[in-house]
Amino acid sequence: MFLYVLLACVGFVQCFPNGLVSGSCGSLFPNHGSIAQTSSSPFTVIADKTAFKKGDEIRVSLNTQSGDYFKGFMLQANLVGSNNPIGIFTVTGNGAQVISCSNVANRSVSHTTNSQKTSMQAKWTAPISGQLGNIEFRATFVRNKETFWVGVKSSAVVYDGTGTTVTVAPTVPSNPDCGKTKVCFSQPSNCDPTTSTACYFMAVQTSSNQYEMTIEMFGQADGYVAIGFSDDQRMGNDDIYICGKNSNGILQVQHAYSTGRQTPNILSLGNVTNIKTALTNGNINCSFTSRNAISTGSRATSTIEYYLMIASGPTSGGNIQFHTTRYVSSTKADLLNPSLVTTNNEEFPAIVKAHGALMLIAWMTTGSIGMMIARYLKGVAKGQGLGGKDFWFLAHVSLMVLSVAATAIAFILVFSYAQDWAGGAHPVLGCLVMILSLIQPIVAAFRCEPQHERRFIFNWAHSFIALAIKALAVAAIFTGMELFEEYKTDGWMLKVMGGFITWEALMYILQDLNFRARKKDSDICSFGSMKPEIVLLMVFLLGNLAFLIALLVGIGTT
Repeated sequence: MFLYVLLACVGFVQCFPNGLVSGSCGSLFPNHGSIAQTSSSPFTVIADKTAFKKGDEIRVSLNTQSGDYFKGFMLQANLVGSNNPIGIFTVTGNGAQVISCSNVANRSVSHTTNSQKTSMQAKWTAPISGQLGNIEFRATFVRNKETFWVGVKSSAVVYDGTGTTVTVAPTVPSNPDCGKTKVCFSQPSNCDPTTSTACYFMAVQTSSNQYEMTIEMFGQADGYVAIGFSDDQRMGNDDIYICGKNSNGILQVQHAYSTGRQTPNILSLGNVTNIKTALTNGNINCSFTSRNAISTGSRATSTIEYYLMIASGPTSGGNIQFHTTRYVSSTKADLLNPSLVTTNNEEFPAIVKAHGALMLIAWMTTGSIGMMIARYLKGVAKGQGLGGKDFWFLAHVSLMVLSVAATAIAFILVFSYAQDWAGGAHPVLGCLVMILSLIQPIVAAFRCEPQHERRFIFNWAHSFIALAIKALAVAAIFTGMELFEEYKTDGWMLKVMGGFITWEALMYILQDLNFRARKKDSDICSFGSMKPEIVLLMVFLLGNLAFLIALLVGIGTT
């Protein structure tokens, strides 16, 4: 019995549940009397930087995969190829402690108890003197006395002591593996970045268990190249990886989530390892291994089919700016089935551009002028016209018929092409405009005579529907412009549309002021024989045409 108790005590002591394992510094080998595992470690070591200088701080995370756990650990930093610990650690949470190595304090980090752990964090500070070079963080993970993994490494962290860009060059991606072991997407289609610097390229190689992806990206840019996974061909709710210059001009990999036209939300890098970067003659080249799950916000299925995206642009102070190039795959890619994915070369086909042009013509020009004539020009040439109808009425009806016809044609064109409701609020607003545009002439056809006691009901209904159509049409145009602007760089089309709304409001105010003045037998201004209403209408028309032409040119060149 005494022998059994003694053996139990020996086993307990050798497992070091208090983490005081200074004797394992350098080798990181625990004194358990067992053999280390040779299988791939279920745990990872991740540094939050890819480069450092003397005195820099780096946060290091120890993470687990697939819900696994570890009870003990030891972490240290070494020059690549060396086992001698360097730098100083501080702990950032409970369950960890710093320990001495070779009589130097805080050289390593270890556990304080043998409780089950899924992650741990520590902060490492680089030396401020001495010979430095590229480093790597190494850790030992202990599940129990017999099961442990020794020397699990992070990606190399590059020493940039001279202020110049020093990188660990990845393997330049090339087309021979595309369609065989990798899903590849490039612009121009099937270009090879090993032979063409004008090639934007991404490749994804997914492990058979779908848990790990090796990602490569390449492209020419002033600041960054980014790749994304999306449920649709628009920006928003996309999982993104960015390879771009930080404030020191050194390439770093970031994980982000796109919310649309705004700057993406930068996320924790997460379970990303084997980061390699290179910057050569303006060409950005990055590769890494990611064990992060792809998240596109609305995704509720377990399939891994996504549209692929590549974007590039400048950076400022380490922050990415609006992209100057953007390419989207024409179809979804199954990340488990190697393939060559082609570019959606024409983001907006001619039929979609025609839809946009017709809607602009209908509700910026013909519809707006028709409404203004009906409200402010009834008193001009009163009693003159054709077939017993005044000129203002004939002009109003003609212009509104053109507006409804253009709206109907635009509606039919885009739905025959898209055959779905993709596009967020824009198709809903468009449908409401179409429905009310058809209701308006039906209501007008059954109106009472002008002298009827209930004519006011038609007048109010007709005015209210017209106002609703105008408001919905403006909203539909703005949301439509946003779709076009996703493929432009400065948002000028939305600014022009905002200018048009301001211009139209100004003209309505002037017409209304003149209308009120006319009731008092005066004018806001005199134009000789020409009535102010006509002059204001002509000015309104010229301004509308200027705004309309600018936007039509924008659509045509998108």
